Formats: sequence, structure tokens, C-alpha cells
Amino acid sequence: MARAATLDRLTWQPATVAAIRVEAATARTLVLEVDRWTGHVPGQHVDVRLTAPDGYTAYRSYSISSAPGPHRLEVTVQAVPDGEVSPYLVDVAEPGDQLEIRGPLGGWFVRRSTDPRPALLIGGGSGVAPLMSMVRAATNPTRLLYSTRSPSDALFTADLATAQADGDGRVAVTHLYSRVAPPGWPDPPRRLDADALARVAWPRDADVVAFVCGPTGFVETAADLLVDIGHDPANIRTERFGPTGG
Repeated sequence: MARAATLDRLTWQPATVAAIRVEAATARTLVLEVDRWTGHVPGQHVDVRLTAPDGYTAYRSYSISSAPGPHRLEVTVQAVPDGEVSPYLVDVAEPGDQLEIRGPLGGWFVRRSTDPRPALLIGGGSGVAPLMSMVRAATNPTRLLYSTRSPSDALFTADLATAQADGDGRVAVTHLYSRVAPPGWPDPPRRLDADALARVAWPRDADVVAFVCGPTGFVETAADLLVDIGHDPANIRTERFGPTGG
């Protein structure tokens, strides 16, 4: 059984686009139906492959943004200029289209349901996608610090508000805007810094696991700040998004 499950993860499988949701001007969530999909662990990703009429293929990796479940998953894609895959998924793909996926993949940047520790999630831009899966599946105290350039760039705005309102205090979401803040926002626009992190981080003696995802510079800054305030590097898990969106 274990061997069969491993082979399924490494084998390309057909996926049907069941629905598409607009998240931002250049970002879409694709709901994919996959017959042999048995679920994932929050934080994992899939490879998505496209095949052109002439047989040319291209694939990229995208984090799963939905909660675990069978037969269906969601990937949230930010269009990358001159990309081979993301512009099609964002601007061209329609419900009913056929894609191929491979996965779920990844075993380090994952939030397992058996881990009893509180989770501190720090996302930059589209790096919130795998963290959204963790928020949706949260059973333990979870705090998300989400940094974007402006409110119009933020993903999952309504879903995050719902998760915070319906979580019985289990989920707390803090937004940080680096360029443009909403009207009446109490803080001026700024990048992630020690003060912003101190507002959401648990005390240094708390047994907490941290997940940081976003562009390389953002991830390195966040990880350094966590260490500076006393978090054990062994409890800090990072994932960087490259220029291809993978």
C-alpha cells in the first residue's frame, strides 16, 4: 500500500478544472478534481503540467491552498510575466479544462495534525498560499502575519476574515502593508520588522513551530527576526518562492 501511494504521488494524473475564483487582479484559485486524489498535508505542493498542441510540455510547482480532502484540491496561482505556465492558468484556463498534476509533494514544510504546538505563520505575497491550507485545517492555536504591498494585492481576504471570526479564537490574522494601507489603518505602510513581528509572536519560552513563506529576501528577514527574538532555528521552517512561482 505504501509503495502504491508513493507511485501515485510521483505519477502524472489527469485533473479537471472544476471552478476558478478570482483572488486578485493577477491571481486565481483553481479548484481541481482528481479521481485518485486521497488528500495532502497542509504545506505540500503539486506539480502542474501543461501540454501544447505540438506536444511541448512545461510544468511548475504550486502550493495547495485548500484544506486536506479526497478527490479535490485547490492551487492558487500568481501570474508571472513571461512565465510558461502561470499566465495560462490565470488568464486562459476555464472550468472543464484538463491539466496534469503530480503530488502531493514535500515533507518538511508541512503542518501535521499530530503536532500539538501552536503555529506562527508568516507569509509574504503569494507565499500565503500554503499557509492558507494550514489556517483552514487548524486545530491548534494559529497566528498568521500576512505582508502584502497593498489591500488589492492581498489573497484570501474574505476567507481569512471568516477563519478568524469562526475559529473560536483559534486563528488570529494580522495584516501588514508595505506600500499602501487601507483608509483609516492604524499603522503606516512598512516592511516586516522586529516590532511588527513582536506584536504577533508568542514569548520566546513558548514551544512554537513557525512557518515562513514568500520571496527569498522576505523569508530570510523573517527567519532572522525570529531567531533574534529567541526562537529555536530548529523550529523555523521556510519555503521560498522563486521567479517562476514554483
